Amino acid sequence: MSDSHADVLRESPWTGGGSPYSIGSKKLGMWLFIVSDTLTFAALLLTYSYCRLTNPNWPKPFPIFNAIVFTTIMTVVLLGSSLTMVMGVAAAHRGNRASTVKWMLATMLGGAIFCGLHATEWMHLIHDGLTPFSNKYGGSPLFGATFFGITGLHMTHVAIGVIYLGIVATGFGRGKFSAEDVEVSGLYWHFVDLVWMFVFPMIYLMSVKY
Repeated sequence: MSDSHADVLRESPWTGGGSPYSIGSKKLGMWLFIVSDTLTFAALLLTYSYCRLTNPNWPKPFPIFNAIVFTTIMTVVLLGSSLTMVMGVAAAHRGNRASTVKWMLATMLGGAIFCGLHATEWMHLIHDGLTPFSNKYGGSPLFGATFFGITGLHMTHVAIGVIYLGIVATGFGRGKFSAEDVEVSGLYWHFVDLVWMFVFPMIYLMSVKY
């Protein structure tokens, strides 16, 4: 094989800029985590759906006032934190470190508020007699187990996300992390928010007490 022919083989045929299949190791790792965690939540939600369909006496403990209104506020707070995360990622790609940190702190605040509201809801439900093993509403005791299991796992993800964003914000503000790190943390946060958009209607809106 001639040297000129070997050079042609080594030369990439792609001339449209960056390779369309190129992805950083951090972003790839996060996407793999998201895919695996999606399977976890999908299995839990499918299990919840199966339990609900096979138990005709499935309890409906959430009145519109105040339970659904309260969880709607939680949803708005979490969606708002996704917007601030988008702003933070955009600022990071512009190289504006101060603005990035501010937007990420706002995102963390939204996550902390969500966890606080969620914990308040839990305490209220536990006080009313709903536990992972029983409930005062009658019907299947599986409701408490599935409710606390799914919402508890999601709230744990939010709490971990707040800590994760804090680490990335601190590192980015000090110049130790890049815009890619901020973007990767944003992927995690948007995933957590997206999961809630399945949890909220399936567990709350479909269990409204009329």
